[in-house]
Amino acid sequence: MRAFYLALGFAVQAAAQTSTPSPAVDSASIAIVPRPESLTVGRGRFVINANTVIYTDAASADIARRFAASLLPATGLAIPVRVGAAPATGIVIQRSAGLTRLGDEGYELAVTSRRVLVRAKERAGVFYGLQSVRQLLPPQVFRAAKVDSVAWAIPAVRIVDRPRFAWRGAHLDVGRHFMPKEFVKKYIDLIALQKMNTFHWHLTEDQGWRLEIKKYPRLTQVGAWRTQTVVGRQNSKTDSTTWQFDGLRHGGFYTQDDAREIVAYARDRFVNVVPEIEMPGHALAAIAAYPELGVTGQPADVGTRWGVYANIFNADSSTVSFLQDVLTEVMEVFPSQFIHVGGDEADKALWKTSPRIQERIKELGLKDEHELQSWFIRQMDAFLAAHKRRLVGWDEILEGGLAPGATVMSWRGTQGGIDAARAGHDVIMAPTSHTYFDYYQSQNTAGEPLAIGGFVPLQMVYSFEPVPAELEPQYRAHILGGQGQIWTEYLPGPKQVEYMAFPRLTALAEVLWTQPERKDYRDFLARLAVHLERLNALDVAFRPLGP
Repeated sequence: MRAFYLALGFAVQAAAQTSTPSPAVDSASIAIVPRPESLTVGRGRFVINANTVIYTDAASADIARRFAASLLPATGLAIPVRVGAAPATGIVIQRSAGLTRLGDEGYELAVTSRRVLVRAKERAGVFYGLQSVRQLLPPQVFRAAKVDSVAWAIPAVRIVDRPRFAWRGAHLDVGRHFMPKEFVKKYIDLIALQKMNTFHWHLTEDQGWRLEIKKYPRLTQVGAWRTQTVVGRQNSKTDSTTWQFDGLRHGGFYTQDDAREIVAYARDRFVNVVPEIEMPGHALAAIAAYPELGVTGQPADVGTRWGVYANIFNADSSTVSFLQDVLTEVMEVFPSQFIHVGGDEADKALWKTSPRIQERIKELGLKDEHELQSWFIRQMDAFLAAHKRRLVGWDEILEGGLAPGATVMSWRGTQGGIDAARAGHDVIMAPTSHTYFDYYQSQNTAGEPLAIGGFVPLQMVYSFEPVPAELEPQYRAHILGGQGQIWTEYLPGPKQVEYMAFPRLTALAEVLWTQPERKDYRDFLARLAVHLERLNALDVAFRPLGP
């Protein structure tokens, strides 16, 4: 162990070699999620007290200050942060260009009775190392108020860690039900705690347009509000005479300043915000605001029921220009390299029967409606590429031919992702079978809140393998990672979202971070029991473990 500490730059003895013997730490008490690449338990512990100081390089000072601030409410300790050379004691943050093998998000952590040392090549690695330090402290450290009679001690460990995948995503649909800005920030905090790095923000839907677009104010003046919401599990396939509605106006939207605030908040937590603007389907809210965007050109109402609507965007040049104007403002707000344009569940019935659309298909020299959707997506792909951005879409964008620069989010199983990877396109795996967290968590549906259907239990999530076995080795690098989906038809508020997301999102975080050979479901459950104490301290309404 001493060789390890010396290699990390320690000028002190390991706890196991001090003159006063220290007890060995019980490895069962180490409950880091996701599971690190390598973890060795030592002897002794580092105690945070009124004398503790954090030492850091200038480039990591802001990360260190936020870490110190995160400890203050529960501990009552205002730990100072000092930039410069560190003594032999305290919490020390070091950046090292020599740690290239750990990539931009990897880190090394060494804890003795005198020192906590976090080393990383890049700032993201520093952040994740400190997230592990937080998880090594008692779960009460996550409380928002002072906790007395707790020893704020970090067990002696040495950790070498790095993620398996670059895209470790969590999705949130705010189109069906609007979510308050403060909850969006909380959701980002929670995914960052679990070392996830992508927040896919689903901002537009048939039932609500949620982002201010200054050039087209009616998108939020009209499109952000619906007159009422269907009650229960009614959708387009049920008899409309049986539908019941709550009679309550629902809506809301984020100003561009709100969105910038959330983007900055996420950036501080090394989470990239990927916005989604749906097209050509799931567009009814936009068409209600600007009827000329629709196939018929007739007035429409913002959607009040769930399911798929036939009224989608037309393919006029003016509509393409309108949406590119929207994307221009989106790019001004969101610095993400990736911009999501949806592309899923575009009902083409009106396209098939519209003389205007059929003439457009002939004018463009296309074969059918699938090729028209492909043409539509290609216009957006070329537009985003010209602005040095990358288009992402659900796997329906494969139909009719894939746009040259497109990245595919494979949700209808994994075959779409396999096909896209074989064609040389990057892929995010998000199949309903393992990553749709609006599905039931138990087969005893009578004992669960109303959900859209399906069954994705915790163990199913943990068993997910984002790289399909049938995908040839030469294409596997195209699998960027995976993502968990939270659709909110039946989730009217933050607590319902939390119940459906956690702890399944925790299981997915481990799938996407940890190498497959390090995964162990029984071990995960043991660590999860402690992690649920953290979530409880953070006021997360997670689903308790059980059938």
